[in-house]
Amino acid sequence: MAPALAQTGGLDVSDLPQNAQMLLTADNLIYDNDQSTITAAGGVQIEYAGNSLVADRVVYDRRTSRVMARGRVQIIEEDGDRIFADEIDVTDDFRDGFVNALRVETVDKTYFAAESAERSGGRLTTFNNGVYTACEPCKEKPGKPPIWQIKAQKIIWNGEAKTVRFEGSRFEFFGMPIAYLPFFEVADPTVKRKSGFLIPSASYSEELGVGVSVPYYLAFSPTYDLTVTGTYYTKQGFLGEAEWRQRFDNGQYSVTVAGIRQQDPEAWSSGTVNASETTRGMIGSKGQFRINPRWSFGWDVLAQSDKNFSRTYGIDGFSDTVQTSELYLTGLDDRNFFDLRAYHFDIQENVPDSSSSARDRKQPWVLPSFDYSYTPDEAVAGGELNLDVNVQTVYRDALSGSLASTTPAVYDRIDGVEGLGSRLTAEAEWKRSFVSAGGLVITPLLQARGDAIYTDYDANTVNGVTSFELNGTPVGSDVRSSYYRYMATAGLEARWPILFSTSSASHVLEPMAQIFVRPDAPYQESLGIPNEDAQSLVFDATTLFERDKFSGYDRIEGGTRANVGIRYSGSFANGWTTQGLIGQSYHLAGDNPYAQPDLVHAGAYSGLETDVSDLVVMAGIASPNGFAFSAGARFDEETLDLRRTDLKSAAEFGPVTTSLQYAYIQSQPNYGFDEDRQEFTGIAKVRFDENWSGFASGTYDIKSQTLVKNDYGFSYGDECFIYSMTYSRSKNRDTKETSQSFGFRISLRTIGDFGTSSGELASGF
Repeated sequence: MAPALAQTGGLDVSDLPQNAQMLLTADNLIYDNDQSTITAAGGVQIEYAGNSLVADRVVYDRRTSRVMARGRVQIIEEDGDRIFADEIDVTDDFRDGFVNALRVETVDKTYFAAESAERSGGRLTTFNNGVYTACEPCKEKPGKPPIWQIKAQKIIWNGEAKTVRFEGSRFEFFGMPIAYLPFFEVADPTVKRKSGFLIPSASYSEELGVGVSVPYYLAFSPTYDLTVTGTYYTKQGFLGEAEWRQRFDNGQYSVTVAGIRQQDPEAWSSGTVNASETTRGMIGSKGQFRINPRWSFGWDVLAQSDKNFSRTYGIDGFSDTVQTSELYLTGLDDRNFFDLRAYHFDIQENVPDSSSSARDRKQPWVLPSFDYSYTPDEAVAGGELNLDVNVQTVYRDALSGSLASTTPAVYDRIDGVEGLGSRLTAEAEWKRSFVSAGGLVITPLLQARGDAIYTDYDANTVNGVTSFELNGTPVGSDVRSSYYRYMATAGLEARWPILFSTSSASHVLEPMAQIFVRPDAPYQESLGIPNEDAQSLVFDATTLFERDKFSGYDRIEGGTRANVGIRYSGSFANGWTTQGLIGQSYHLAGDNPYAQPDLVHAGAYSGLETDVSDLVVMAGIASPNGFAFSAGARFDEETLDLRRTDLKSAAEFGPVTTSLQYAYIQSQPNYGFDEDRQEFTGIAKVRFDENWSGFASGTYDIKSQTLVKNDYGFSYGDECFIYSMTYSRSKNRDTKETSQSFGFRISLRTIGDFGTSSGELASGF
């Protein structure tokens, strides 16, 4: 709206060059000395300082210094905006004037019309019975009302204060009035940053009640500002928020604070965090700065009165269930990488720390996590040398583990140790590829690694490690304060890609084999070494040819192992492509690291715990018209029973886009999953026409026969208006508790966004 109003300032040319030349063309030019007027009539066109005026007739009165243009008046400004009117009457300096039947079309496609407009003092313009919209008029039916428009008795544009005020205004949607405002004021859009109220928003949840948020924006300077938001909840009272933002040439930062004194904590279930707190608040900050083109640093930190405040009240940027606070320094130069970070993980949950299901207190501090990788630009002995360093220090003040149902109780799984664990790892790897005349690719590899590990465990951890059991058999070990371990590897890889071609297709078949010779890993039978970063182990076709298949540095692979497989890829003249891989891994000598005890049983059920691994298979196909399908599976090495599979498909059918995924994982009791897991996930998106679209998604747990999550929504969007509505439903696999939420968002171009959302509407359906 305001952009159109501001463009009526095209009548204000006081800032034009004083020496600008005016070019006038007309069919007739009439001088009336008696009336002291000069009249241009018939096809009048005036060019002045990049602006042009076209009219049927223009009269200049030398006595009153007024210019009057009549009949199909059109002004085209230097920036391309167009102003249409039946009649324009202004002073020759364009400071004051009057316009009849005004219509404005701006370059950024905003539209304004008024019965008349008056300008005074060179700064104040008043539009009478004005209409504003950002929707382009219908070409087939110009008289058809736009999707939305604002009509006002008076629209006052203050060029000095840079504000636009609407008086007696009403908002119309498809020509139907839906809201009336006695007055409201917005910033002149020629000013990108101006203090004032922003669009209010609404929310609802059963425990908070109805909430109405009113933000106020304060633009102190072009580089820093403050947004203050007050939200009143009908059940819990007033929530105050403030966000400070500041920009610099090399970065920016923000600080957010919020607080509330809850009026009705009992609205939440008893025994929860939300129900036990009255005065609640938080402070959080985010920053990102670039020191130079190679180095940057930043932070994302949160401190709050209790562990669930920011999530409960939806504090923007700090409401994730898992909130990661971090400080970091990163450097990147060609193939060299430096990353230093400090972490703390907050689990925002409504469960008190005394509950057995509480997770927040068990989360660690990581002080620090350090990674450095260096690859020389020049070849070393004709091959590539990589140097890697990793440092990790983890502190946790509560033991994270599970107890077996035995008396006395013993630990059978420890996810995270209580106390301090620190590790320094340095690793070097060299490899070089040789290609024979027949296309055989031979790659020798040499690797060396050393670890220094320090531990300072609490008594709970020491007791848990020493009394650890696996399937009822004690496997506990003593705990030492320091460990030093090493590993040296000599490896050889052979690949022989064979090309088969026909007139309509080409195929590449590539047999591949690897062998890695190394000693047994020191202390691999000891449980005293913590496992923080190598707890997730997935053996499939994508990891078959990895030198070390553990997911992190805390576990180390030893012994001699061979990996064997065949890869295939094909492409066809019609645009279809295919790929596949099948293979196995063989433990040849030494102790199998995947069969050794571990605090989280990382090797159990991995398919690598036997000398001959499970068989892994992968296949995929893709078409040029958007269809793709891939399948991955792992089969028992003896019975070929299915242990794990992942199926994925995606397709486009005109305006419809779909994807479907299926996952199956056989039960892993010692790994924490007593039953098989099977799950379907489907997503569909459809575009009905240029403006309308919809989507639906769902996740179905086959084992529990539960639709654990489903979402639906639709949206409308064009050049001036966006509307979306969503509905979500989730159901707990075990308790069957159900929660539902919905939300909508309306966006009016040049006006702003507003909407509402709700949290849980009901439970226990």
